[in-house]
Amino acid sequence: MAERNPYFPIDPNTGFCSETRTYHSLRTPISLPPEDQPLSVAEYCLSLFRSTSVSGDTSFVVNATNGQTMSYSQFISQINSLAYSLHKRYSLSPNDVAFILAPPSLQIPLLYFALVSLGVAVSPANPISSNSEVTHQIQLAKPVIAFATSQTSHKIPPLKLKHGTVILDSPEFLSFLTQTNIDNGFITRVKVKQSDTAAILYSSGTTGPVKGVMLTQRNLIALMAEIHCHNLADAKEKGEPQRSVTFITVPLFHVFGFFMLLGAVLGADTVVFLERFDFEEMLRAVEKYKITGMPVSPPLVLGFVKSNLTKKYDLSSLDTLGSGGAPLGKELALQFKEKFPNVLLVQVLFSLPI
Repeated sequence: MAERNPYFPIDPNTGFCSETRTYHSLRTPISLPPEDQPLSVAEYCLSLFRSTSVSGDTSFVVNATNGQTMSYSQFISQINSLAYSLHKRYSLSPNDVAFILAPPSLQIPLLYFALVSLGVAVSPANPISSNSEVTHQIQLAKPVIAFATSQTSHKIPPLKLKHGTVILDSPEFLSFLTQTNIDNGFITRVKVKQSDTAAILYSSGTTGPVKGVMLTQRNLIALMAEIHCHNLADAKEKGEPQRSVTFITVPLFHVFGFFMLLGAVLGADTVVFLERFDFEEMLRAVEKYKITGMPVSPPLVLGFVKSNLTKKYDLSSLDTLGSGGAPLGKELALQFKEKFPNVLLVQVLFSLPI
């Protein structure tokens, strides 16, 4: 959202400023932390989570492929342990960049939050990228360290990364998550500027070579503040806070998957994912975990409409599907509404080409 400049006139009907030739939102400005306040988006989301009455035993993330679950209390404890271990072992500090090449797992959100809490910019990439694509992305991001799995580490080029490559499924990394003798106040003493880069995400490459898109801590804090404002308005309208159980159909390295993990924490929601997407496994997860919503694409909406597999599973928990990635045709939307009259299907507009 473009910040308003009080010295330039803004059209009250369109939000257009003829002096700067910029459109401004006509909505009430969202309250944001002072720009000079040291704050990471991870700490911002966690602070809002702590303000809720949700129990620490509540599930934060579920791997529907193997049934593994991580509660919020485990999540927060392991973030602290991992951040402390990475700083102590590799001396990671603000403005460093970490390249991540790994399939979805419970370790990914832990890694995101721990690194961002340290002021380290996370740079996740598609684990099925070719070796040349990975090399190009690393040249763009200039990381000091890489995180990969035993299946993807061979794609990391033999460049001289300052701290090398950490294997996420190694005993050493897993031990980082359960350290006991740590300084619990360590993260709060790390001074992360809101102007620091929090993430470097990659474009899809549809308009040429893949490009790195830098997002600052404040960029993400502003987005999370907007989501939080929406959550509060929704809770006020319905009379009580609404917790969601969201099935993530988008990859965790994708900008939307990255944002969804951040947004889930500030709303104390539960997210569910599959290691490899499968339509029937998704339906099974909806029934088992009482999924309330998910992001979808028009082809997936078509799958809901056309597939008879939807009759095999109890999908009554579904409340909202947000369709994006391409325009949703009116006829398809009407067919979906006819088959699922109690599910709200909305068109989501997302502007970042990542």
